[in-house]
Amino acid sequence: MKKERVYLFDTTLRDGAQTAGIEFSLEDKIAIAKLLDGLGVDYVEGGYPGANVVDTAFFETRRTRTAQFVAFGMTKRAGRSVENDPGIQDLVRSGADAICFVSKAWDHQVKIALGVSTKENLKSLSESVGAARAAGKEAFVDCEHFFDGYKANRTYALDCVRTALDAGARWVVLCDTNGGTMPSEIEEIVADVLTVAPGEKLGIHAHDDTGQAVANSLAAVRAGVRQIQGTLNGLGERCGNANLVTLIPTLVLKPSFSDRFETGITVEKLKSLTHVSRALDEILNRAPYRQAPYVGASAFATKAGIHASAIAKDPSTYEHVPPESVGNERAVMVSQQAGKSNLVTSLGRFGIELAKDDPRLDKLLRQVKEREARGYSYDGAEASFCLLAHKLLGTLPHFFDVASYRVGVERRHNARGELVTVSEAVVKVDIDGEVFMSVAEGNGPVNALDLAMRKDLGKYSDRIDDLELVDFKVRILDGGTGAVTRVLIESRDGAGDRWFTVGVSPNIIDASFEALYESFTYKLMKT
Repeated sequence: MKKERVYLFDTTLRDGAQTAGIEFSLEDKIAIAKLLDGLGVDYVEGGYPGANVVDTAFFETRRTRTAQFVAFGMTKRAGRSVENDPGIQDLVRSGADAICFVSKAWDHQVKIALGVSTKENLKSLSESVGAARAAGKEAFVDCEHFFDGYKANRTYALDCVRTALDAGARWVVLCDTNGGTMPSEIEEIVADVLTVAPGEKLGIHAHDDTGQAVANSLAAVRAGVRQIQGTLNGLGERCGNANLVTLIPTLVLKPSFSDRFETGITVEKLKSLTHVSRALDEILNRAPYRQAPYVGASAFATKAGIHASAIAKDPSTYEHVPPESVGNERAVMVSQQAGKSNLVTSLGRFGIELAKDDPRLDKLLRQVKEREARGYSYDGAEASFCLLAHKLLGTLPHFFDVASYRVGVERRHNARGELVTVSEAVVKVDIDGEVFMSVAEGNGPVNALDLAMRKDLGKYSDRIDDLELVDFKVRILDGGTGAVTRVLIESRDGAGDRWFTVGVSPNIIDASFEALYESFTYKLMKT
């Protein structure tokens, strides 16, 4: 039986740009468009030419090679012709292959938000689609508030669909704009829309306000739509959009969909999915979500010893797909719940081969559990676990010793009378009997320590040039100002590798220094 085609429409660069705290630069947009193009999505919606300087510059030329490059904009203003509407002209003159017009499909919104009649709104919709077609571009229509509009006035909502298709729209997209529609409602309403429009011209645009954007998108596909709109890592305003990073492998790998449908994502390209997801987070300068389905660092992680033993015999017992199919990898965590199977698997990832009957394995397991009882946590700090294992086995190279360090924090008024806090660190490092002393000021005591250590590490300085501290987490373990503190530091280097190290102490600076020292040591051992 021939499979039906499902088209993937990415709106990371437009709808995803509405995420709180995110601002894409022109270079960010170019880099992300390249990632999407390489992944194999069908459409890349790049933004709103004419709305801001970055989007206007982005649409000066076509930014994709294989994917259709899509511009987003509003339908023409009531009372104007398409020739005299600046917004329409910016769209038709852009470097886009297609234009996606947003048009309200809820009569209440038309009257309240736009202040025009539903008849005038349909006229604007029809003429805007016609303008795109006349300019040689594909036309899409996002029917905003479609599902709420359908519930309020079915006739008008369906009229929006008919009008768009009659004007020549390639796709009419049904938008769950406030994210409140349930999957069962999606299927029922889509089934009704299919009485006036063919499924191969319908799409779904779901928001995640009830945590069901992926489920709603899949429900719409089952009901008959053949285009899915979404974003990488579920970016978007409020709670985000349907996450394409979750949807894509579900469509490609799960038989209930893969047996019926095909997408533009090949099995080979799917292996780049984890890279694409994490590369986006790198561009956004944020840590990847460890529990993300399919691509998270914990997506194929196992902590319980009995589970690790089962995975060693049959990975499918705890893995619904092979991790390598999406470019991810299996992780067996080391913790107080760990057994020998966990340790053997974790050691193997670092190139350390030990047999299960090796007495050193018992000693390592004992040390891990003793240290975790004191507050350490190795299930989130595998670099520290690697160093602990090498130290026990006598295979940890000796790079340098920190003879002493001192940190001072001063709160004072600067020359302009402003109240400022200045942190200064002094670090003495012993390398092969030669002592190097460095002083640095930083944005806080840990940053000052970091800068002082990397300022002069003797013969190792060039090997840590690309080392960067990217995240710093502090947890108070047992309450009170004198409590034991656990610090987790995330680091990365120029090769794109990321690792976590942990430090524990009643002194927050000492705990931070321990984690920082181990990060430097791991980097040197890695190189």
